[in-house]
Amino acid sequence: MTTTTPNTPFPTSTPSPATPAASSANSPATATSAGKSTGETADVLNRVVQGAHTAIDRMADTAAPAVQRLQDGVQAASDTLSQRADDARAMGEEWAESLRGTVREHPLAAIATALAVGVLVARLAR
Repeated sequence: MTTTTPNTPFPTSTPSPATPAASSANSPATATSAGKSTGETADVLNRVVQGAHTAIDRMADTAAPAVQRLQDGVQAASDTLSQRADDARAMGEEWAESLRGTVREHPLAAIATALAVGVLVARLAR
């Protein structure tokens, strides 16, 4: 059977009347030792919490430079990718403009080329 005490929301086991601790629970000496035990438990808990905070702070300090390097690498890759996309877009526009100029200079050759490509694609599609 478990119960909660007013001091803690966590379930605790109810002492059995058969256990020696339960028979001496009413004595003043036990109440004093329970008070010391609670204080010692709180001190131990505080030390554990402080140790956890210290460990987390150390890990954060150790990880911070690696995270910064990773962010810098991602930013550099993003900048490079963006630049290459802009270059490819500009090259596509140059090729399209060059093709438009060639079609304007030689319209009959452009129509014949388009017809030949159409026939070739139709034969490959069968």
